[in-house]
Amino acid sequence: MATSGTYVTEVPLKGSAEKHYNRWKSENHLFPDAIGHHIQGVTVHEGEWDSHGSIKIWNYTCDGKEEVFKEIRENDDENMAVTLRGLDGHVMEQLKVYDVIFQFIQKSPEDIICKITMIWEKRTDDSPEPINYMKFVKSVAADMDDHVLKA
Repeated sequence: MATSGTYVTEVPLKGSAEKHYNRWKSENHLFPDAIGHHIQGVTVHEGEWDSHGSIKIWNYTCDGKEEVFKEIRENDDENMAVTLRGLDGHVMEQLKVYDVIFQFIQKSPEDIICKITMIWEKRTDDSPEPINYMKFVKSVAADMDDHVLKA
């Protein structure tokens, strides 16, 4: 059995958790204009922008390389969490399982965090651990902060 694991980190944010959640849930099409250095394009392959079970294709740059990621979406309105479950793309060449959960938590009126949980399993023992992808998604969440506030 190949190695698997879970990474968890928190990114401090400003504004409201609900506003951040809504941006991640239904406004991914705004990401390329907001953080084009990370995300160059997001398209809906099946479903709607904000529908549970929709499939999206992301064009992004990680570690200076242009990559593609195809995911199926799970929205959890009660917990203000969005799960991106990997289906295909560059990261799925190395991993059998790649789930990233972005949960927006309002700790106090001024204190919000985005709790990021990455669940992964390597395809083979020789595949690298996805630490570079964890750094990438943490950076995306942090960089979106200012753009959510301006909305």
